[in-house]
Amino acid sequence: MIAVETWQPAAGLILEPSALRAATEGEHCLALTAGPGAGKTEMLAQRADFLLRTGTCFYPKRILAISFKVDASRNLKGRVQRRCGSELASRFDSYTFHAFAKRIIDRFRPALTGEYALDVGYKIVGRKAGPSRTEIEFGDLVPLAIQILEKSNVARNAIRQAYSDVFLDEFQDCTNFQYGLVKLAFQGTHVRLTAVGDTKQKIMGWAGAMDGIFQTFAADFTAIPLSMYRNFRSKPRLLRMQNEIIRVLDPASVMPDEELIGDEGEVFVWHFDDSREEAEHLADLIAGWVNEEQLPPSEIAVLVSKQLDLYADHLMAALEAHGIPFRNEQQMQDITVEPVARLVVDYLSCLYGRREPKAWVRLMNQLIPFADDEIQSNARKDIDRLIKQQRKEAAMADLAVEPFAGWWEFVRTFLKQISIETLVALSPDYESHDRLKEVIRDTKAHIEELLKIEPDLPKALERFSDDQAVRILTIHKSKGLEFDSVIIMAVENEIFFGNKDENRCAFFVGVSRAKKRLILTHADQRERPAGYAKRWDLHRSAQNEYLGYAMPFVRQQH
Repeated sequence: MIAVETWQPAAGLILEPSALRAATEGEHCLALTAGPGAGKTEMLAQRADFLLRTGTCFYPKRILAISFKVDASRNLKGRVQRRCGSELASRFDSYTFHAFAKRIIDRFRPALTGEYALDVGYKIVGRKAGPSRTEIEFGDLVPLAIQILEKSNVARNAIRQAYSDVFLDEFQDCTNFQYGLVKLAFQGTHVRLTAVGDTKQKIMGWAGAMDGIFQTFAADFTAIPLSMYRNFRSKPRLLRMQNEIIRVLDPASVMPDEELIGDEGEVFVWHFDDSREEAEHLADLIAGWVNEEQLPPSEIAVLVSKQLDLYADHLMAALEAHGIPFRNEQQMQDITVEPVARLVVDYLSCLYGRREPKAWVRLMNQLIPFADDEIQSNARKDIDRLIKQQRKEAAMADLAVEPFAGWWEFVRTFLKQISIETLVALSPDYESHDRLKEVIRDTKAHIEELLKIEPDLPKALERFSDDQAVRILTIHKSKGLEFDSVIIMAVENEIFFGNKDENRCAFFVGVSRAKKRLILTHADQRERPAGYAKRWDLHRSAQNEYLGYAMPFVRQQH
C-alpha cells in the first residue's frame, strides 16, 4: 500500500488535469463526460489502481464496474490486472448490467415471491410461453433484480457493504430500468460512483436510453461534473473533421484549434456508379493494405449503418475472392465474446497451430488468473502435458484419416480436465450449467460452419477470433472499438433515415473509430439483394450533410 500523495499513474502515463482529478477523487461521486478516444477505459483502470494501491478502497471492500457489453467488461478487467497486478485486481468485479442483475437474482432468489417466484436452476430463454417459475427472458433480469432490492433490506445491505466504489461505463446509454437498479442499490450511501460516458455517442435511444442522464445522475448522487476532451486515438486531420460534427452535436464541447494542429491522417470520399463497382474497388484497396502495407486485417473495419448483410454482400464475396479473411459480425452474433468460446478457440489454436504464443497466454490468463505461483506452475504443466499428448494424437489422426478429424473429441477431453468451477468462474451466466452447455454447443456449431468455408482448421479459427480478420459490422456494434483504417459504406439518405439527432450521433461514432484513415463511400445504384422481398431503393442519393463534414479534409475523391 502507498500513500495517496505518492501515487502516480501506472505505466508512466500522463493524464490531463480532469482525468487525473477523476482518477484520484477520494470522497465524491463523479459524472465524467469524454469524447471518443479520450481514454475513458484507461482512466477507469487508473482510478482502480489508485483506489486499490492507496487503500482508498479499504480492504476487504471491492470495486464494482458495470458495462453494457461483455467485451467492454472484459477489456476493463484486463486493463486493471495489467495496471495493479492480479492480487489487487481480484477485488475488482467487472460485469455487464445483465450479469450484475443475474448475480443479485441468484444470490437472493428467495426474495422473489408470488408471480415473480423462481425455482432453483431456472433457465434464461429467448421467449417464455407464459408465467413460469423455471424460465425467464434476458429482458427480465434487471426488473427482477429491482424487485429483489425493493423488497429485501438484506440484499440491499449486502451489496452496499461489499463495495466502496462503483464504475458505470458508457453511462450515456443507461436505460430507465438500469438506472433504477443503480439508484436502489447505491443512492443515499457512502459508496462513491463514477459515471463515465459520451453524450455525443448516445445511439441507444431505441432501447430506452435516458435523455439528460448525466444531469439526472449528478443531481441524484451530488456528483461533480468533469469533462475530458483530448482524443488520443485519431490523427489531427481526422480530429478536425470530428470537431465539425461536434460543432453541431454539442457546440460547448468543440475542441480548441491549438489542440488539433498537424496534417497526419487521411480522409477520402468515394462515389461509385453501383454497389458492385464499390465492392470490387474496396476489396482491391483492402488487399493492398494487407499485402503491400502489411496492415494487419484486424486493424481494418467496414461499417454500415444498418442491414449489414444486405449492404456488404458484394464486398464479402469480393474479399473472399481475394483470400482476405473477414468477420461478419452480424453472423457471428455474440458467441465470439463468450469466454468459454474464446477458451475453446485458444485451445484448438495451441493444439493445431504452429506457434501461437498469444493464444497460450490468453488460455493461461483465463484458466488460472489469480492463483499463486506454485498452483499456476502446476496447472501450466498439466495443460502443457495434455496439449503435447493431443498434438501427437492429432498428427497420427491426420495421417490415418482426413485432416483435423476428431478435433471436437480433443476439446471434450480438454474441458473434462478443467473443473466445472473453473468454467463457471469465466462468466456469471455459466452458473446456469444449461447456459454453459448451450454456449459450448454453439461454439462447436459455429466452428463447423467456418470449416465449410475454410477447411483448414487453424485458418477457420482465425476467422472466429478478432486477431486476423477484417471486421465487418454495424456502427452500433463498433462502439468502444478502434481501428487504423475505417470504411463507412453507403453514406446515403436511404440508410440514414429516421431520427436526425440519433443518426448524426451514430455517424459520429463511426467516424471516431478511425485512428489514421477514414473512407466514406456512396453509390448511385444498389441492386436488390438476392431473395430480399421488402422495400429496397435501387436509386440512391448521397447524404450531403455527413459527406460535407469530410469534404474540407479530403485527400482524394474517387
